[in-house]
Amino acid sequence: MSGQFEPAEQQEPPLVPPPGTLMVDGQDRVGEFRGEWCGLWSLRPVTGGIEWTVAPGDVRPASPEERLHAETARANARSRGELL
Repeated sequence: MSGQFEPAEQQEPPLVPPPGTLMVDGQDRVGEFRGEWCGLWSLRPVTGGIEWTVAPGDVRPASPEERLHAETARANARSRGELL
């Protein structure tokens, strides 16, 4: 034993993405990143609707397939005249 304190490895907090970045939460919902508030991230459905909050560690960036699906859903909703 060296007698020195060796801190446990700390995990870096996730970087805050720019607004508009498509993210996927733990329930596989794709949302557009809107901002951070009190340590939680706010996501909004890509086709419009109510925002929800999620812990930063519970989201990941959307894959290319998920982004394509979300952007297609947004375009379809817009063409139907739905509020976004």
